Amino acid sequence: MSPSQAKLSAVIACYRDAPAAPIMHQRLSAVFRQLGVDYEIIFVNDCSPDNAREVLAELAAGDPRVVVINHARNFGSQSAFTSGMRLATGDAVVLLDGDLQDPPELIADFYVKWREGYQVVYGVRVKREATLFLQAAYKLFYRAFRSLSYVQVPLDAGDFSLMDRRVVEALNHLPENNRFMRGLRAWVGFRQVGVPYVRPERMFGRTTNSFLRNLGWARKAIFSFSYAPLDFITWIALFTVGCSSLGIVLQILGRIFFSQFTPSGFTTLIVLILFIGGIQLLCLSIIGSYLAHIYDEVKRRPPYVVESVLNPPAREGQRGDP
Repeated sequence: MSPSQAKLSAVIACYRDAPAAPIMHQRLSAVFRQLGVDYEIIFVNDCSPDNAREVLAELAAGDPRVVVINHARNFGSQSAFTSGMRLATGDAVVLLDGDLQDPPELIADFYVKWREGYQVVYGVRVKREATLFLQAAYKLFYRAFRSLSYVQVPLDAGDFSLMDRRVVEALNHLPENNRFMRGLRAWVGFRQVGVPYVRPERMFGRTTNSFLRNLGWARKAIFSFSYAPLDFITWIALFTVGCSSLGIVLQILGRIFFSQFTPSGFTTLIVLILFIGGIQLLCLSIIGSYLAHIYDEVKRRPPYVVESVLNPPAREGQRGDP
């Protein structure tokens, strides 16, 4: 396929990003024109509480290459990316956050790697403009997640990426609703490579991610791509049994040889009960998290609900038409 025949689709997840949308459109259009490719820009309005609907409608009215998907409520960025990917018609799809922390100009480097034969090109955050605490926390999460996961997830790589049509189709056919895109992207395989970049701060407003929300992300990632918490239950059970057996032996020996120094009474009993009860509750919480994950999947609810689409692209078989 020659570069002039290629078509790229940009999928932008938008939530509280109305001021950034026109700048995103301008910068993306400039990059695609510089590359000399056909393109479409898909904004997914994930029921943003600001005036994103009006801003995106104006962009769609002024540029037929702009597609706008309005969700019926807020479903989260992963569902927004899924929604855009299922509508995208390009030979490759680029995922970006709508807050301009993913620099559109890096797509040119992604495109070069794609033309070299890589089917997934992702951005690697070598540095982020954030507090030292957040920088350390993110780096710790990616390394802990990689060590616990049964797939090799790239370090410091977020959703910002370019994926070949074959990869997009593979992701679109995955049936699960709890989608952690960067984990799924690693799971499907194909030839992958990273491109380093510095992740800037938001251009407008404040981040929508809080510390608790980031913990929720970490929990979702680990329970989606790791069995380590279940293995932890086995090891902690063996440890508890071993400690209990050792305690019984020491208690018997103490009663025989050092009865005056051997602890006895309700205090010892209460401490042991609280210790065992705490371990049981911890194990139940881990099992409950997996059960909740399974329950959410077996309900088979869709990951998003589309309210409206502006400038819908051509259907399959007509891919490539502007």
